[in-house]
Amino acid sequence: MQHSAPPLFRQGVPALVKLIVCLSISIALMLIDFRFKALDPIRNNVNWILRPLEYVMMMPRNAYEATSEYFTSRGTLDKENQEMKVRQAELSLLANQSEFLLIENQNLRQLMDLQKHVPFKTLPVEILFNPPNPISQRIVINRGSDDGLKLGNPIANDSGILGQVVRIYDHSAEVSLLEDRDFAVPVQVARNGLRAAVFGAGRGNPLELRYLPVASDLEVGDVLITSGIDGIYPPGFAVAVISRIERNADKNSSNVFCVPVAAVNRYRQALALLYDPQWDAKASAATSKPGAPLTNTPGRRQTRARGMQ
Repeated sequence: MQHSAPPLFRQGVPALVKLIVCLSISIALMLIDFRFKALDPIRNNVNWILRPLEYVMMMPRNAYEATSEYFTSRGTLDKENQEMKVRQAELSLLANQSEFLLIENQNLRQLMDLQKHVPFKTLPVEILFNPPNPISQRIVINRGSDDGLKLGNPIANDSGILGQVVRIYDHSAEVSLLEDRDFAVPVQVARNGLRAAVFGAGRGNPLELRYLPVASDLEVGDVLITSGIDGIYPPGFAVAVISRIERNADKNSSNVFCVPVAAVNRYRQALALLYDPQWDAKASAATSKPGAPLTNTPGRRQTRARGMQ
């Protein structure tokens, strides 16, 4: 009895043979291509044909990458630009603070030099703020009764008199400035010793010398200094400079206008003059030399203002 092979086996043998033959041919072609580069022309032609198709298929991906890179770069540049602006603002603020500290340091040096030349006690003060009062011209300082400050103590800087303490608290005080309405300071003309009183006329208005006859020896540019006869202000501190004189011969009177020498809106630091005429005037008279010129008085640099001759 003859046995025949199964149909599946008979169908699988040719397929296996075909697979082996195909693998052998592929390996042979790979060896020939590796050794002799025989397939390079075919590969180049196929690559040349498929390159446009590959470019078209890659366009969406390239567009996405380009768009993503653009927005990433734009966001990075915007962030860096914002950081540069912040840094520039910080540097500008530091420069302004440096300039402010330089001016403040110079002012403090001038006040320290003034302290060395006055024969009485002084108290450094700092201007805290200027109350928004359109009627009175006052400032608030950071010293009070607990610091030894008293009512009536004058406030000055290296240029001259600023005002006088009119209200006092434990750790602060209100100072009435020279421009305050009807605020009066006894003065004398540094050039000839003529005594008078300078009055404030309100915020923004020039100071006034009142009750002077037409024949008074006054000139534009004369410096007015404290006379000391009131027992409040120490003598020799600059107060104002005469800026305009209007003489009225019919009424035998003169309207004399002045400008303060000490600018209250320029610096924050000043000195409270703890002046006691019963003791400080005697000490000053004992230490001062007879006939000393007025140009050596504290808070005054010259007897006539430059540019106002």
